[in-house]
Amino acid sequence: MSTPKIHSVTPLEDKHLLVTFDNGVQKVYDCHSILKLDRFQLLKHEAFFKAVKVDPGGYGISWDDEMDLSEYELWHNGTEVDPDTVRTGAITVA
Repeated sequence: MSTPKIHSVTPLEDKHLLVTFDNGVQKVYDCHSILKLDRFQLLKHEAFFKAVKVDPGGYGISWDDEMDLSEYELWHNGTEVDPDTVRTGAITVA
């Protein structure tokens, strides 16, 4: 099975991302593990973290030309959430 493409990404509180894939599945990705890496240090700044966007074609997300995550990383290391949780506002947007 191939990895689904990303439809949208929303920054959440506490350095988490809500990622919606083109198959309708939504996952929350915890960015704390990547904040340990030198290349992701700018994500500690809230305004920069919130500037995340989906790459063309849904093959990943990025903050700038040097800082990105693949759809594979987000799909395999994100935690699936119930869409009703998102609709009811149980997930807090940053």
